[in-house]
This record gives sequence, structure tokens and C-alpha cells, in this order.
Amino acid sequence: METDIGSFTSEYEGVLHGTPRLLEIMAKHDAVATYFWTGHAAENNPAEVRLVRDAGHETACHSLVHETLGDPIFPLPNNWPVFPFEVERRIREATRLVEEVSGIRPVSFRCPRLWGSTQVTNILEELGYIADATLPLYFYRNLYYPYHPSKENWVEEGDMKLIEIPNFCDLSMESNDTYQRDRDQWPLFRTKSAEALLEKVNSFIKYVDIRGVRPVLAFYFHPWEFHAMPQGAIDYGEASVTPLPFITKNCGDVACREFDILLSELKNRGGVFKTAVEIANDWK
Repeated sequence: METDIGSFTSEYEGVLHGTPRLLEIMAKHDAVATYFWTGHAAENNPAEVRLVRDAGHETACHSLVHETLGDPIFPLPNNWPVFPFEVERRIREATRLVEEVSGIRPVSFRCPRLWGSTQVTNILEELGYIADATLPLYFYRNLYYPYHPSKENWVEEGDMKLIEIPNFCDLSMESNDTYQRDRDQWPLFRTKSAEALLEKVNSFIKYVDIRGVRPVLAFYFHPWEFHAMPQGAIDYGEASVTPLPFITKNCGDVACREFDILLSELKNRGGVFKTAVEIANDWK
């Protein structure tokens, strides 16, 4: 739950118009989810925060202003991580804002862009968070199930109370990308189809099933994907930003249609929808 097109705009058209469409589709399938709000998004969209909360979904935290809190895993222009001494204060303030607006103390977290770190997980542990749904499996490719991270290295198992929930990907394919991003799930459901995403689902389930592990499919979506986004250059006076076409392709009606198909197919295959905190409590 963030500004439109993630890091590219300062608008909240997606939160305003995409959120109700998301909620309608999810209600149709009796699906629950975790809505990770940046502190700024929550503060500036209180009615939408309450709408999500009252629909029975988990209210969680997604940093203060969609800043980079953890370790960068691929380059972005003019996007430096915040200084280490800033990280705790920003998470604390984001947590406070989400709680103030929603009336619920968030216990699940997700770093922007799935760029986490050992520092972040240790801070979350100190603040009493139960789940961190940050780990991008496409990049680290080591732990494909929820786990207690190590205090020394967040991508290794340890004895923290926090549960780390990896975001699933296709671990069986041969990657052609330096950062392994073609293994990832996003934004395949709308740039190609729900069926294309389900192929990655099938691959992941097969991969973990033969290893005797119960499949946990952590997806990630954004409200702006469910509302038509500007195409081409976005003007900011002194400069303009042009996201690559796939970033905004098929946002709006197509994304809604394919998301509906995805939820239906997951249910047909025996999938059970759970929030991040529910998954964490299952794996404690």
C-alpha cells in the first residue's frame, strides 16, 4: 500500500481506486490478505485503511515512505539506502502511524522492493513484530519455506522469534538475468496472464513438495496495479521519469480480471488463503 507505480510518483490514485476493486475480488473468493501500509500512505488515506481493516484483512507496515531500508539487490537511479542509524527510527515512526490510523498495532512487516537486511529483522524482533514477509526468493534462492532468521544473518536459519516468509519464485528454471529477476512472480499475472503465473506456482509446489515441505505461496501485489496508470513519461518539472513499459502494462481492468482468475484457480487447487501473521503462527 504505497504511492502509484512504487517509486515513480507521489500520487495515491491506486490506493483510492484500486483498493475497492481488490477488496471486491477478494470478498468474492473469501480470500484474506495482509495489506502492508507505508506510514505516509496510511496517514494520507485513513478511510481506505479503515475500509481494508473492516473487511477483515490484516493491517501491516511497509516502512515510512517506501524508502530503501535494507540491502539493495539491483541498481536504481538516485535511490540510496537510508543510513543505518536512521532505519530503526523510520520503522518505529511507520509503525506508530499505521497503528494511529488503523487502531491496530501492526505485527507483520514487508520492506519496500523486498530489500531487507539483518539490521531490519533485528529491529523488527525488538519491536515485537511476528512476521516479516520480505525475503525475495528469486535473489537468495536458499530458504523456500517460512523460518526463524539468525540474528547474525537474516537469510540463514536461527533462533529469533520472528518468522521470515519468503516470496515464492520459480526455483527450477534457468535464469537469463544477472539478478535472477526472471524467476520472480511479479508482475506476470497482468503482463502475461494468471495462467502464466500459475505455471510458476506449479513449478514452486513441485520443487518444495519433493523436498517434503508444505508449500507456502507468498504473493505480492500493489493497489495501483488495479487502476489504470499513466503510460510513458511522467513529468516533474525539472525532469521526467519513464518507467519501462512492463511496469504499468495492463494495470486496471486486465489486472482485475486476471487476479480474479488467479484466486479462483488457487481455490480450485486446494489453496487456503492466510494472512502473514497466520502463516507465522502456523510455523512457530
